[in-house]
Amino acid sequence: MPKERNNENNQGIANSIKETAGSAFHTVHSALETTENVAMSTVDAAANAVNNLTGNDKEKNQSNE
Repeated sequence: MPKERNNENNQGIANSIKETAGSAFHTVHSALETTENVAMSTVDAAANAVNNLTGNDKEKNQSNE
């Protein structure tokens, strides 16, 4: 019986480690997605600012054709 309990304990520990690793991966993945969204929003804002300053706004160009 002690060997069976030891195997059950080891299995429980392995599952706990697996769940913790999965949770950590999910947290890092979510953080990367958030960082990507912020970076892309910054790029979009910079592109809009440049277009507004240079008069290269697509809508303005299309209405002048």
